[in-house]
Amino acid sequence: MAARTDLFQSPDYYQLDELLSEEHKLIRESVRNYVKKEISPIIEDYAQRAEFPEHIVKQLGDLGCFGPTVPAEYGGGGLDYISYGLMMQELERGDSGVRSTASVQGSLVMFPIYAYGNEAQRHKYLPKLASGEWLGCFGLTEPDHGSNPAGMLTNIKDADDHVILNGAKMWISNAPFAQVAVVWARNEEGDIQGVIVERGMEGFSTPTTHGKWSLRASATGELVFDNVKVPKENILPNVKGLKGPLGCLTKARYGIAWGALGAAMDCYDTALRYSKERVQFDRPIGGFQLQQKKLAEMITEITKAQLLVWRLGVLMNEGKATPQQVSMAKRNSCEIAANIAREARQMLGGMGITGEYSIMRHMMNLESVITYEGTHDIHLLITGMDVTGMNAFK
Repeated sequence: MAARTDLFQSPDYYQLDELLSEEHKLIRESVRNYVKKEISPIIEDYAQRAEFPEHIVKQLGDLGCFGPTVPAEYGGGGLDYISYGLMMQELERGDSGVRSTASVQGSLVMFPIYAYGNEAQRHKYLPKLASGEWLGCFGLTEPDHGSNPAGMLTNIKDADDHVILNGAKMWISNAPFAQVAVVWARNEEGDIQGVIVERGMEGFSTPTTHGKWSLRASATGELVFDNVKVPKENILPNVKGLKGPLGCLTKARYGIAWGALGAAMDCYDTALRYSKERVQFDRPIGGFQLQQKKLAEMITEITKAQLLVWRLGVLMNEGKATPQQVSMAKRNSCEIAANIAREARQMLGGMGITGEYSIMRHMMNLESVITYEGTHDIHLLITGMDVTGMNAFK
């Protein structure tokens, strides 16, 4: 397949760039240029073949996209949350699977080791994960426990200087290529704990998930634990209970809120350009009312979402953001992105389903993004519980 020329121009209808620092804009520009040069020309081909472009892991490490908010002493970027959001926006503008790789590495592997680990664990794992020398994954979801992680069956049993880990995790991004897995399991007292599992530990395997119509350029797999001996020094000491994994998910959902917006921007930008070039009935289709309605609604929703995630980033930087506020932004960005992708696909007619344009790939990817790390409906209920004080989950 011929490489697609990336002509993306970022929409900024409300001059939101004025809210960003010069550093923010430089970071965004560097990731945007990387995506245009390294991701856009190859990603369609990898998606068509359902293959993970493994070589990008080192590139993302070099670019600083892994753990950008982790302090520099552990190999992270020491950056703020708006910088992190802009990085995720630009990566997902290229492909949701690429952003997933970075989100998992930073928010779901590096963050828990940094926040819940000890100094020895931080120094052992974080620099290798930050550089992209190692890839990590996060094991929470199980075959029978998705939206209800409290029902998990994966467990650890005490055995002198180590624990014995048994169970299975499913829908795990990065699993087939990961050297390290942060796995959540129930101990004998019934408490949920995090353990760091390394590739090569006997009884640990990562079968690849095949047959996906979504996130095809991202590696997804299972984590299977058959009497895996894990040294006790690999247990994360500073957290117990679901607040551990849920704290990681809050960080990752924040990244998704920015990321999905990047996919929406790409679909809008593609549709806008196409509407000016595609001639039917003797004039560009952008001159027809129904096409203008679609474009006007797209840019309105993008602008609203940009304001939402920027404000959330400010709150994150100030340590004031709540998990419920993050839920609202994650759900909103995913919903508007999925709707925009569908409308943009219609505007391109038959061309919209081909790999010549990015829209159909975004559209399929977003079906995963709207589901993982809290489904659309679950995030609605999180907001509902927050505003009413009543729990609709039970």
